[in-house]
Amino acid sequence: MDGGFRKGDSGPMSGNGAASSKQGLLENSLFKDIPRVKLEKIAESAREETVPANTVIFSQGDPGDCFYIISSGRVRVFRRDRRGVEINLSQLGRGDSFGEMALLSGESRSAHVETLEETRLIVIPKDVFLNILQDYPEISLAFMKQISTWLLEDVKIVEREVRKQYDRPRLSWFDFLLLFGISLLFAVIFNHSNPNGIPLFPKAPSREALSFIDSSRAMALYEGVGALIVDAMPASFYEQKHIAGAVNLPLALFDIVYLLTLGAEEKEKPVIVYGGTISRPYDLEVADRLMARGHRTVLVLDGGLPAWEKGGYPIGP
Repeated sequence: MDGGFRKGDSGPMSGNGAASSKQGLLENSLFKDIPRVKLEKIAESAREETVPANTVIFSQGDPGDCFYIISSGRVRVFRRDRRGVEINLSQLGRGDSFGEMALLSGESRSAHVETLEETRLIVIPKDVFLNILQDYPEISLAFMKQISTWLLEDVKIVEREVRKQYDRPRLSWFDFLLLFGISLLFAVIFNHSNPNGIPLFPKAPSREALSFIDSSRAMALYEGVGALIVDAMPASFYEQKHIAGAVNLPLALFDIVYLLTLGAEEKEKPVIVYGGTISRPYDLEVADRLMARGHRTVLVLDGGLPAWEKGGYPIGP
């Protein structure tokens, strides 16, 4: 590998440096709707680094402390197993970004990133990155969708590479266990902050352990004390129809979405959860997790969305 990075100033930027960072931010689609004044403040907090070709920017297992945007050049993202076999996951170029997963999860880096040619980066510190997510929830949701897509693609890539290495028509037990282990790693990344850990065989919460509320009382709490309404169903269901003002907290991405949307809410504020379906009691499971997070009053909407709609209360598109 080549030598170390050629870094810009490590402190706040000014002049041409800040202008260059601002332009780099604009080229990333995630920042396109941020007001100009806020964008300039973010640019001032960023720094620029020029990284020679064939240089590792960070390695699998390193702590996550920065978010990166590519101003010019290209990088490759890859993972290396215990035997040293590399699996290429993707290549990124100008306007692309990387490094957000470790910042969102609090875990170490899940892959290596190496430059393919001289690459200029805009580097945003962790504290600035997290403040952006808190100020602009739409950016947080964009990251959630992007990460979900990447995880699915990564699993497919790993499966293809395993099949190539062993050249067998069917997966062996070893291959199956390898894929299971990788899937478990992703689960740990997304659920690291679950106070109850990640049980291998999760136990469904009991209805008797939860409190239920009818739609009229729920509406009174919502209007009276500003109770939070949480839609526990997958995002695709939420987008079709939901209670007006409800926050979508899908069970599959509970820990990350909770951190970004409800993490700063007062634990004393009542929370009303709905989202039970015939096939799965999403509302019960999410309500159980919210109580484990320390929320004092967690109520399940009796009858769910149909009961709310039947009562004539507002529905979102």
